[in-house]
Amino acid sequence: MRETQTGQSKQARIEAILALIPEGKVVSYGQVADLAGLPGRARLVGKVLRETDKVLPWHRVLGAGGKISLPRGSTGFDEQTGRLQQEGVPVIKGRVRMQEWQWQPDLAELLFLLPF
Repeated sequence: MRETQTGQSKQARIEAILALIPEGKVVSYGQVADLAGLPGRARLVGKVLRETDKVLPWHRVLGAGGKISLPRGSTGFDEQTGRLQQEGVPVIKGRVRMQEWQWQPDLAELLFLLPF
């Protein structure tokens, strides 16, 4: 992946945001892209999650509207549902109420925590 103006790759920016998602909170793919300074690149977030060799809280990332993006009934769907529920996040019919469980970091928090 190409590097950004700061020299950090898009993948590294996305991985840095993903690593910060706190337990018991969720984000959308698009939100991760926005926080990484890559608006409109939600699909790139999914690609990074599929290809990374880092251990990241993938289960906290949801599709638009709080929907689990994996096929219902698949092993991944069941694992994501189970992990979220273990963290206290209710999953009802494959969805999470984003209004209640969405991570909304403070800008100062991000500036302090992120390496870029």
